[in-house]
Amino acid sequence: MNKTLALLLAAMAPFAARAADAPLLHEMFQDHAVLQRDRPIPVWGRAQPDADVTVSLAGKRVQARADAQGRWRAELPALRAGGPYTLTAHSGGATQTASDVLVGDVWLCSGQSNMELQVKRTLNSRAEIQDADNDRIRLLKVGLKESVAPREHFELPVRWQKTTPADVPEFSAACYYFARELQKSVDVPMGLVNSSWGGSRIEAWIGAESLRRLGGYDDALDVLAQYADDPLAAAANWGEVWARWWRGRPGVAPGDEPWRADYAPGKSAPDEAWRAAPRELGAWEGWGVPELAEFNGMLWYRTTLELSAAQAAQDAVLELGTVDEVDMTWVNGRGVGSAYIGEPRKYPLPRGLLHEGDNTLVVNVLDTYVFGGITGPSSSRVLRFADGTSIPLDGHWQYRIVPDTVGTPPLAPWMSASGKTTLFNGMVAPLVGYGLRGALWYQGESNTGQPAAYRDLLRAYRDDLRAHFGKDLPLFVVQLANFGPAPTRPTESGWAELREVQREVAAEDPRTGLAVAIDIGDRYDIHPANKQELGRRLARAARRVVYGEKIAETGPVPLSAKREGDAVVVAFGDVAGRLVAYGYDKPIGFELCGSGPGSCRYADAEIRGAGEVVLRAPVANPTRVRHAWADSPIVTLFDGDGLPAGPFELEVP
Repeated sequence: MNKTLALLLAAMAPFAARAADAPLLHEMFQDHAVLQRDRPIPVWGRAQPDADVTVSLAGKRVQARADAQGRWRAELPALRAGGPYTLTAHSGGATQTASDVLVGDVWLCSGQSNMELQVKRTLNSRAEIQDADNDRIRLLKVGLKESVAPREHFELPVRWQKTTPADVPEFSAACYYFARELQKSVDVPMGLVNSSWGGSRIEAWIGAESLRRLGGYDDALDVLAQYADDPLAAAANWGEVWARWWRGRPGVAPGDEPWRADYAPGKSAPDEAWRAAPRELGAWEGWGVPELAEFNGMLWYRTTLELSAAQAAQDAVLELGTVDEVDMTWVNGRGVGSAYIGEPRKYPLPRGLLHEGDNTLVVNVLDTYVFGGITGPSSSRVLRFADGTSIPLDGHWQYRIVPDTVGTPPLAPWMSASGKTTLFNGMVAPLVGYGLRGALWYQGESNTGQPAAYRDLLRAYRDDLRAHFGKDLPLFVVQLANFGPAPTRPTESGWAELREVQREVAAEDPRTGLAVAIDIGDRYDIHPANKQELGRRLARAARRVVYGEKIAETGPVPLSAKREGDAVVVAFGDVAGRLVAYGYDKPIGFELCGSGPGSCRYADAEIRGAGEVVLRAPVANPTRVRHAWADSPIVTLFDGDGLPAGPFELEVP
């Protein structure tokens, strides 16, 4: 062997060793995993390029061959529920095993904080945790990590766990109580994959191809694709997208573009529209300004930074500290960054953007709940230079209130919980292809401001899941629970409109189930603690949709509304026994409405027979009937199984 070849082989040895030691199996296939029963079992991983791989499970053995990048995939024959088994992958001199593997039904549980909410935060949690000892329910929690592109592996480690008092407290309560209840009727092992993120919007959970097919997301997805390779250019382009949105808003005058470096407040907007902000900034509710004491909306901030030629010539990072909730930030008229609450505001500035003399910094801040603004300590706001020096951003800030008629701006597509495809990419894509029996979805609170758009988004989410996990994958949607002030008169409600969208989308598809939660929420807490009953209702829906039991899925379902003299009669189906009213001999919460907003009136309601409700109200020629139509309605109409009649709106022919 010549000296050059020996040196080359020595240099390659560590890399070859690392490749040989790398896991053959994808991280979903590990000790205590649950594999989907009664269908071929896909298994995949990494090996040496072009290497043969042998996979065995429960006496079955198959072979695969890795491609040029080392990816391999095999399909084991279907197995009935059972185990425990050992899953083994062997290639060359490498072997990997996963022990204590069960075969049963696997469920994906996803959504925002009400799906993420842990067992330890539910009713009677101490006893629930103490009694949680079930070797046949296995738990896997996906870590909170977004991605701007689909990932092959989870960035944060995942681990299958048995249900024990030590492991269950931090797991999704809705997901766990669902499986525990379902196992009473379907006696097989249950595998639960919890991939949820509090405050997330549905757009973040949908893959890019599905969002593009939906339409209206091309600009955001193009910027997101650019962000993966060139975040500075993407931030600038997103600034242009944001600017186009602003220019098209009602009430925005031509030339009113506060982010521009040449913007002149006295010309493009009245001088009195801009006011001096407190030097320390902080939440605007604490500024002592009456208009801001309970303000939820947008503010513009402006200040100038005076730089020397030496400072302007350096690489620099703009640090804004804490912003609540969303900022869009420009320097000298160029977009440099945008982030959501809890995310760091450290924006690298492109070389050549800064110049000697005055530089303009403009920040638009959107807040939708409680405190808002640039809220961190003043010491956290600096312009930091490559030579280690910095200048504070504690100059003379001005602010301007944005009228609420302007609306809500587009959110940067790279944001974690509010972006486009980011949570699909980081928290769902790595498990694509894993065998699932179905999926549970509890989300919508973050989309209540756009209920009309949610209809197509929910359909797109359902179709996207089926594109990745099987065309017949069942989906179970939790209808939003009651939250907020109880109504004293008929009102319009974005929460009610979104619930109606959830009901209608579920009703149009036989493989989609609905769990009504309108009576088990908490008007004072957006995170209701009674997840046990929610689990029972989800399990009931699965028993009908997946396992074919002849039971009512959700409780009383409105079928039709018809005129009958001076009354309107609503007929219900899926009624167990007969309709009953709790607390009074007549149900409440029904409305008869005309065609326009503000035309609804509470109706006197009377149960007739087993499944009809007769309504009368002082509305001439009503065209609609509504039930439980408010953010936090009071519901008293139930059936013999104790299931509520959920919110709905029906046309009256």
